[in-house]
Amino acid sequence: MKAVNWNKQDDLTFMYWRQNIAQFWVDTEFKVSKDIKSWTEDLNDSERDTYKKVLAGLTGLDTQQGDMGMPLVSLHTEDMRKQAVYSFMGMMEQIHAKSYSTIFTSLISSSETDYLLDEWVTANKELQYKAEKINSYYMKLFKPQVGKYDQYMARVASVFLESYIFYSGFFYPLYLAGQGKLTTSGEIIRKILLDETIHGSFTGFDAQEIFQTLTKEEQEKAEKEMYKLLLDLYQNELVYTTDLYDQIGLTDQVKDYIEYNANRALANLGYPGYFEHKDLNPIIENAMDTSTKNHDFFSVKGDGYVVSMNVEQLEDDDFIFE
Repeated sequence: MKAVNWNKQDDLTFMYWRQNIAQFWVDTEFKVSKDIKSWTEDLNDSERDTYKKVLAGLTGLDTQQGDMGMPLVSLHTEDMRKQAVYSFMGMMEQIHAKSYSTIFTSLISSSETDYLLDEWVTANKELQYKAEKINSYYMKLFKPQVGKYDQYMARVASVFLESYIFYSGFFYPLYLAGQGKLTTSGEIIRKILLDETIHGSFTGFDAQEIFQTLTKEEQEKAEKEMYKLLLDLYQNELVYTTDLYDQIGLTDQVKDYIEYNANRALANLGYPGYFEHKDLNPIIENAMDTSTKNHDFFSVKGDGYVVSMNVEQLEDDDFIFE
């Protein structure tokens, strides 16, 4: 047994811990029922279908990341403070997964939610493919001793999940909220997006440190495998995106957003972008502009969102005015 030592505070790991804590939130602090009117009046059947399915897909991926990704990456992390950061991020992944159900509870019936999460998620080939692809790297950590190469590639897979293939699902809620539709649900998605930005950045930072410990031959092998995984996930994501977004005419815009985030994932790992830079839909660019929403990466929660602390219970005497 060892004891974690947090006295070494003036480093990047401590800053990531502090920012994760600063951004802490729970889904029940958002009143999604305010979106019911918009859900019934502002969206047609195809738009509602796409919205439900992107949230269902995100639920599956966040569940995987909370159950498998963060715990297994943490298992083979030597720095105990980094282990703590991964554990906290794993807990937040579970909150993310629950948050989508909170949205479902307000907007659709229980039977429809059961179908989406119990049947549609498990039957969607592209969704299952990317989950299994990422999980194959995580499962290599499911043993007592793991080499640095597999530790590195598991982190690459994690970065690709959190900085890259989540974002086909984030696009539509952000797109609608930017038009004043389903705005409370959009706030939840923005909170998740801000968390995933931290998760992908921290895991990428950790991956880069491990990469430096690899031999030259291992580094060359890892780079080739990384790009192969990037493009494999990309081709699958195009099919997934077409299936979900063709019916509402947004496939090309989502594709550009996927490529943008693939480049962000590579940047987290210390590599230049692979895809050509393209202008994104201004609504999405605004949603990603944290500078306009009271967000400083290493100082505040972001999005102007503040959790009330040290709240006193109301008493009957509080309503006696003299």
